[in-house]
Amino acid sequence: MPKYGVEVDEYAFGCLLDALCKNGSVKEAASLFEDMRVRFKPSIRHFTSLLYGWCRAGKLMEAKHVLVQMKELGIEIDIVVYNVLVGGYAQAGKMADAYELLKEMRRKGCEPNAATYTTVVQALCGQEKMEEAMRVFVEMERSGCEADVVTYSSLISGFCRWGKIVRSYEILESMIQKGFMPSQMTYLQIMLAHEKKEDLEECMGLMGEMRKIGCMPDLGIYNTVIRLACKLGEVKEGVRLWNEMEEAGFSPGLDTFVIMIHGFRAQGCLIEACEYFKEMVGRGLLSGPQYGTLKELMNALLRDEKLEMAKDVWSCIVTRGCELNVCAWTIWIHALFSKGHVKEACSYCLDMMEADVMPQPDTFAKLMRGLKKLYNRQIAAEITEKVRQMAADRKITFKMYKRRGERDLNEKVKEKQDGGRKRRARRRQWPSQAKAL
Repeated sequence: MPKYGVEVDEYAFGCLLDALCKNGSVKEAASLFEDMRVRFKPSIRHFTSLLYGWCRAGKLMEAKHVLVQMKELGIEIDIVVYNVLVGGYAQAGKMADAYELLKEMRRKGCEPNAATYTTVVQALCGQEKMEEAMRVFVEMERSGCEADVVTYSSLISGFCRWGKIVRSYEILESMIQKGFMPSQMTYLQIMLAHEKKEDLEECMGLMGEMRKIGCMPDLGIYNTVIRLACKLGEVKEGVRLWNEMEEAGFSPGLDTFVIMIHGFRAQGCLIEACEYFKEMVGRGLLSGPQYGTLKELMNALLRDEKLEMAKDVWSCIVTRGCELNVCAWTIWIHALFSKGHVKEACSYCLDMMEADVMPQPDTFAKLMRGLKKLYNRQIAAEITEKVRQMAADRKITFKMYKRRGERDLNEKVKEKQDGGRKRRARRRQWPSQAKAL
């Protein structure tokens, strides 16, 4: 900062120290603290930041050292410091130390608050110690500390995570009776637990209960229920929920589109899958992470001998101006090639190079092998010449590029053959294992 003519003050120092600790750079924060403690008098705020950083990193010995420094300087430990330490011990699984801190707090007249207890409850829920979490919850209420929405939601989430849905409903009912309004995130945890058990009717019923208390389903809830409906083959119900979601004012997100595309594809409804995919592209939602969806859809279309539909989907991607990298082109070209459409694969390879995207070495090797079988020297020569030129522009020797392509292709073929042999070996072993059983 002095480099830019700005003088460092205590406030700026405190903000920087806190930011470093919260972003995982606690070592740098500790070094900065030591360098600046002569200039700025250490305060409880500085020490709290360091405690949080060390506890978050799981470095409890370093956290204890900070606590010793505080005591040496006569800085009184407050509820915030205690909560940070309790959270650090609890998250590290050192529950005995966490409970000892709770006792120390009471001895020193610093009564644990809702945040203190909730931190312990969350840690126990994460360790599948649900009965112990409930004991802490009961102790919390007996001590006169009222649980809040976060406490109840943590318990509900914990019971749901470990498949104890009935208990989560008991907590939910108690929460509502105490006058707390569950959030969509609270209900989402129960929805996800029902999804694991494939209880679509329960999910639908829970959405109705949400509406009764004025907690309207959000996009996350709709995505979960639509995903389950599609998984169970109830794509019509998925479409109905989609329409209901839009009527409620929610715009389908990327996840919603991917869910619907996979759902229709799994049921063999490829026309509908293509429509949703094209709408997703039209809304500008196609990017690198969705190339898996693109690959599955293209392979399904070509496997079902719907070449023109596959071309239409690709045309939609190109005409909408989507940025296509080498991965997207490779998915399309390899899909065409694997289904015997060698000439089409070569044609799109030329289009790829026109877009100044160089094919991967194994793609080039694959196409050359295919063209050799078709005795099509003209296209082979055209592709080779363009690849040679692109290699030269990128300071790559064509000879090495070609050699690498052959090597990569041979390795993939070998991996495929080895995988097939392993599967056959497992099938041969199964009868003998079954007899032994």
